[in-house]
Amino acid sequence: MPEGDSVFRLAARLRPSLDGQRLTGGELRSGAAAGTPLAGWAILEHDTHGKHLLTRFVNGRTLHTHLRLQGSWTITRPGRRLPAAVAKEARVRMQTEAGSAAWGLDLPVVELLDTRDERSVVGHLGPDPLRDDWDPAEARRRVEATDPGRTVAAVLLDQRVLAGLGNLWANEVCFVRGVSPFTPVGAVDAAALVRVAARGLQASVRVPGMFQTTTGNTRRGERHWVAGRAGRPCLRCGTTVLVRAEVADDPGRRRTWWCPSCQPLR
Repeated sequence: MPEGDSVFRLAARLRPSLDGQRLTGGELRSGAAAGTPLAGWAILEHDTHGKHLLTRFVNGRTLHTHLRLQGSWTITRPGRRLPAAVAKEARVRMQTEAGSAAWGLDLPVVELLDTRDERSVVGHLGPDPLRDDWDPAEARRRVEATDPGRTVAAVLLDQRVLAGLGNLWANEVCFVRGVSPFTPVGAVDAAALVRVAARGLQASVRVPGMFQTTTGNTRRGERHWVAGRAGRPCLRCGTTVLVRAEVADDPGRRRTWWCPSCQPLR
């Protein structure tokens, strides 16, 4: 599942082709509003909150989409079309007056709502380090307010506490803080946890070449401390990195990776 920084970068990629454009064609092909024609609508802007993408229109409507595991967006240049096999997966089509087109492919969430009602789909989310309204004090409060017996990894993945962290970041933040992902969250420094998580996400989108790189090393196989490195030596101490499946047959494919030496369970 894409992380918050992936969706943030997606919005940045869509803006040059879509924001400020009037649509000459298009429609929604999924969700309760399926069949809604978009011709004549003008796109105001794109915004994100955590892993949620919000496409706002000048007419006061918002298209809310979520990629989850399989969704994606692509832009075709003027005069180009999607291959037929790909086009059949389109859940959203937006044809601009400039000739380019945006296609939301295999999107599991497609919702059309009034912009004033956006809180109905994102109001439950915690603070997002990539938003202008990022509030680290509120994020810390939410971490400290959760059940102190919950594991650190579970809290970091809880979008109601801190929006935008997926499995990769939850595991990497635990390593950087030197805590076992199975540590009760009540036993860790909440402020430091929030600070490291925010710094990682922000660097991922702001530092050129550092997208989802936590080690500072962009060489293949060395971008992450533990995520995806099961059975390989820890880049810091050489101990074999371990992995545990959180839930059998988990559709989210969430796994927990950790170095038992650098991250002892105290």
